This record gives sequence, C-alpha cells and structure tokens, in this order.
Amino acid sequence: MKGVVFDLDDTLFDHSGCAEVGLRGWVADLGRTATDELVARWFVIEQDCFDRFLAGELTHVGQRRCRLRAFLPLLGVEVPATDAGLDAVFEGYLARYRQSWAAYPDARAALEVARGNGWRVGVLTNGSTVQQNAKLRAIGLADLIDVVCVSEQLGVSKPAPEAYLRTCQALGVLPAETLMIGDNLELDVIGAQAAGLSARHLDRRSGGTLLELI
Repeated sequence: MKGVVFDLDDTLFDHSGCAEVGLRGWVADLGRTATDELVARWFVIEQDCFDRFLAGELTHVGQRRCRLRAFLPLLGVEVPATDAGLDAVFEGYLARYRQSWAAYPDARAALEVARGNGWRVGVLTNGSTVQQNAKLRAIGLADLIDVVCVSEQLGVSKPAPEAYLRTCQALGVLPAETLMIGDNLELDVIGAQAAGLSARHLDRRSGGTLLELI
C-alpha cells in the first residue's frame, strides 16, 4: 500500500454530531424547540436536498434554500419569499454549525499512523470545495493531508469511478496501491472497490474506530 484516502464527513469530521448541536442551537434562536423528531426530519431533508445538489439539480447554495423551504414550515416559521431572505436565515444555522466543528478523537492519530507508514494521504469528499477545506483547517487536520479532492472541484461525485481515480492520480499512486476508508458503505467501499481500490468500512455506530482500519 502506498496511499490512503479518507472520506471527510462522519469519518474524520463529526458532521452528524456538529450538525445536531448547531441545529438545536439555531432552532432555539428562532424561538422554537428542536425535538428529536424534528432533528430526524432535518437530516432526512438535508440528505434529499444534498443528493439533488450532487445530481446537478441544485447549486450548493440552492440545496441550502431547499432545506429551509422544507424545514421552516415544520417549525411554524414563515419561509422567506426571496433567496436573499433564505440565505440570511440559513446563516444563522451555519454560524451555529461552524461553532461546533470538531474532528473525531481518533482522526489525527489515524492520519499520523498513515504518514508514519510512509503513505500518501488524501481526502475524497462530496460537497463544497470551500466548505470542506475550511472544515479541515478548522479542526486542525489540514497539515497532515497531501491532497483534498472535493466533488464540486472534480466535477464528479462518489461513487463515480472517476472521483476515486482522479484522487489517486493527484496523490501519485495507483488505485491498486490505495486504501479508501469511510463511513458510507456505498460511496466509500463499494464505489472505491469498483474503481480498483482496496476499501474498509468505518462503522462508528457500532463503536468502530479509524485506528482499527489503518
């Protein structure tokens, strides 16, 4: 093995935990209470709108507006009539989300082990180039990563084979020499294997850790 590629959200970066903390704080700011049911609905809406962004149906900003149009009525909050109004409301959530940004406790140690093995280290993530790089800087992991490939920048998303192949090319390693690690079985394991990489599934819900997979 000469290279390892990590997923970002819910692999190195605790997106689900940070998003829930941010959501509950933002909903309180709106004068409402974020019940467990509302939190669950937010994540369903988030995934639906994000999938539409990855499919090219929405811009990254557009998928944020999509979320608000679906979620605000559940709170009994009036949906702004303009894009500018929606963006202003979403900034409230973003501020809360950013305040909670954090890496998983095992993330830095896993990256250090990978580098200690002499491997090239990459991140392959679906999302916004600006936001995903900002997360890595904010959580203190950017200095341990050689290459960051984001779907917005690549023009293709996981599980398209080109996403993994272009990441390997950027790292200067062959797919057969590269290990992909991530929490999403379809995107980080099955898709990577179809492109010729080795892959390991990180199941944090069952107590799995990155250090067990390196």
